[in-house]
Amino acid sequence: MLGESALEQQLAQARAALREVGGAAAPRERTESVAEAAEGRIRVTLGTDGRVSAVDIDPRVLREGSEYLAAELRQAVNAALDGQDDGVAASEPMPDLAAMTATIERLQDQGLRQMREISQAVSETMRKLHGS
Repeated sequence: MLGESALEQQLAQARAALREVGGAAAPRERTESVAEAAEGRIRVTLGTDGRVSAVDIDPRVLREGSEYLAAELRQAVNAALDGQDDGVAASEPMPDLAAMTATIERLQDQGLRQMREISQAVSETMRKLHGS
């Protein structure tokens, strides 16, 4: 069974590891993504915010008709989205690691207090049983 100082040392090491992980988990930023379609006559740029920041269309592609233009534009946008860095996903929020660490530390402190109370109760009961 671990002594109280050994248990406290393990808790301190666990907390240090949690803080280290919390600092290293910073989300990566997206990078700009550019894609082309219609043999380079359509160019779509996605900004670092994940939104379309530019659409460049060579006027010659307009002669191909609206259906062709729509299909090629869709292809360029999808290719730009595929090239976007997934470091930050808007639909998946990052967990608050600082709050999680604080909660874990609070729970560890409560557990340590309860262990001390249990240990004292067992020691007191043993003293009573042995008549000391």
